[in-house]
Amino acid sequence: MRADLSDLNAFLAVARARGFRDGARAIGASASGVSEAVRRLEAGLGVRLLHRTTRSVVPTEAGARLLERLGPALGEVEAALDVVNGFRDRPAGTLRLNVPVSAARLVLPAIVPPFLAAYPDIQLEVTAEDSFVDLLSAGCDAGIRYDERLEGDMIAVPIGPRVQRYALAAAPAYLNRHGRPEHPRELLGHSCLRGRFSSGTMMVWEFERGSELVRVEPRGPLLVGVGAATDLAVDAAVAGTGILYLFEDWLRPYLERGELEPILEPWWQAFSGPFLYYPGRRLVPAPLRAFIEFIRR
Repeated sequence: MRADLSDLNAFLAVARARGFRDGARAIGASASGVSEAVRRLEAGLGVRLLHRTTRSVVPTEAGARLLERLGPALGEVEAALDVVNGFRDRPAGTLRLNVPVSAARLVLPAIVPPFLAAYPDIQLEVTAEDSFVDLLSAGCDAGIRYDERLEGDMIAVPIGPRVQRYALAAAPAYLNRHGRPEHPRELLGHSCLRGRFSSGTMMVWEFERGSELVRVEPRGPLLVGVGAATDLAVDAAVAGTGILYLFEDWLRPYLERGELEPILEPWWQAFSGPFLYYPGRRLVPAPLRAFIEFIRR
């Protein structure tokens, strides 16, 4: 059968949002209109695509299979139509980025305002999460991640600082009570504020000085989700609860104000900065192309 593209787009929005109201909001339509589009699509296909309850909307097995193939396909249609954007005086449209919380906090603030000022016809949508996602299935044009998490078929463009460091710090009051570590292994005897990734993996604290590399799995009274709850750990460190291991740039304001004191700074490990990445197998939409050119400049 021939399915209307608007009906397919409505199904895609509802399936991703897990709800008719949120799906309708995502594409700027009414909930009733989106619901009718999905019913029309199901009737034409002769198969149920969504399980509907009063609390949730979940794709059926058939719906999940359609969603898996439909996201990339509609992305290609959008990219093909976007070719005409190149004939405009100024690129227009929506640019959707998926980034880690650290990039939303430390990298994008210096880039987003001047970019939007330079391209007033572009609307930027940013989703911040620390799990690695399939960009096309998630409806995103590009993402920001660190090089060890990039897939092989992606094109990567440097963005933000090219070298970053993990810093170790605690409140002066905590260090006055418990002492100042002189070697990373001494952290095993301290209260440490730890992080856990969304995958469930615990964050390992790594230190390096010369040719010596030390990995520590500390213990402590607080465990937070990396990214979303990191500010809670920072607040706890400032309050004197324990020692924190985090991006140096994230902690710099607290260090400069004296709310936190650097620990073992000669051991702080440096690592390469983040990359903007996008699929190399599709046409590059005009808003993304403008963003790439902007960060390269």
